Amino acid sequence: MARPRIVIVGAGFAGFQAARTLSRQSGGSADIVIVNPTDYFLYLPLLPEVAAGILEPRRVTVSLAATLPGVRVILGEVDGFDFDNRTVSYADPEGTRGSLGYHRLVIAAGSVNKLLPVPGVTEYAHGFRGIPEALFLRDHITRQIEMADGATDPAECESRCTFVVVGAGYTGTEVAAQGVLFTDALTRNRPHLKPKWLLVDTADRVLPSLDARLARAADRVLRERGVRVLLQSSVKEATSDGVHLSTGEYVPTKSLIWCVGVRPDPLVADLGLETKQGRLVVDEFLNVPGHPDVYACGDAAAVPDLTRPGEITGMTAQHASRQGTTVAKNIAASYGRGRRRAYKHHDLGFVVDLGGLDSAANPLGVPLSGLPAKAVTRGYHLLSMPGNRVRVAADWLLDAVLPRQGVQLGLVRSSAVPLDSAFPDAMPDTGVTERTTSS
Repeated sequence: MARPRIVIVGAGFAGFQAARTLSRQSGGSADIVIVNPTDYFLYLPLLPEVAAGILEPRRVTVSLAATLPGVRVILGEVDGFDFDNRTVSYADPEGTRGSLGYHRLVIAAGSVNKLLPVPGVTEYAHGFRGIPEALFLRDHITRQIEMADGATDPAECESRCTFVVVGAGYTGTEVAAQGVLFTDALTRNRPHLKPKWLLVDTADRVLPSLDARLARAADRVLRERGVRVLLQSSVKEATSDGVHLSTGEYVPTKSLIWCVGVRPDPLVADLGLETKQGRLVVDEFLNVPGHPDVYACGDAAAVPDLTRPGEITGMTAQHASRQGTTVAKNIAASYGRGRRRAYKHHDLGFVVDLGGLDSAANPLGVPLSGLPAKAVTRGYHLLSMPGNRVRVAADWLLDAVLPRQGVQLGLVRSSAVPLDSAFPDAMPDTGVTERTTSS
């Protein structure tokens, strides 16, 4: 290779930040390549607003080519590694196979839906992990309300107006909070329709992995909006007409929204390297033991948490972004630029956007709710996004002054967003809370 080649697998929070930092530090002295199935970085925290019709989908996507100068983007799914010969194999969107040699490798493959062995879930539940799922869900919710409006059977009308969200972690809580406002908007001129939203989780409170004060604020908002929060409960079976809960209750519904969390990309399990909790073991410098030229970060990596000895860092965007920066600096150090550093980071707090004028946040440990939290939440997202800030702010402004457009676009069919994008876990029940990459 004329120049050392650094290959980054994945363009999520960790991979994107690693590529951006390397592109700034290398000064063109390295060939930086990022391999990703799409040509954009997806800002996951705002995905519920796409599903609720607040933001257009392109607002939460940031072009890799436009924001990563000096980085070569290859569209493809990586499916093989040869660590001895330092090569990565992949398949592009048209099925053509290719391979890349590397001098340094960063594995930032991210995570996929967590899928549990519950009868009927793969057939009847809708996942929530990317743009296609968000667009499908927006159309699906709109369609159910429209079909309920034309239904002559009261039972059918009720089932189409009932929406069940499984998982009261970050994503599930936001989907339920935004979703109930969306259906309220869709039924404003249909007063005879009464949408119902249920949020189900095995935990004893919503947002169990976050500060208890945030959880109480979010729980209060959900219940005030009429969301039925079912805690210490799970889905035992899903059918085409409804769901059976662990409480013995049967809920007629056409809408089962699966937000139970994420697991590392299955690619990690096929590497033949040591894993912990399904994540690739690395040292505090984000190096894979025994492979000094291989690094891993983000959801795919079991990074030691130096602030909590014996534990690994959570699967959050906050950790992933900072680990991407650390990886880039340690790779630069391996070429003699600077010195390598161990990854150590204290959480700076979390933000949860509950739609309307409600949010919950604890910046630097200070609990906030209502309008102050809303200001902090939206400010945080605008600062964290690597692009599209003006467009996102404009969509927020338009949503505040104009009614939402409740129409189906029909861009994504159900067959295009199968839930079984992750392997079944061995855990026996659903509603398991996520530690999401969305904060």
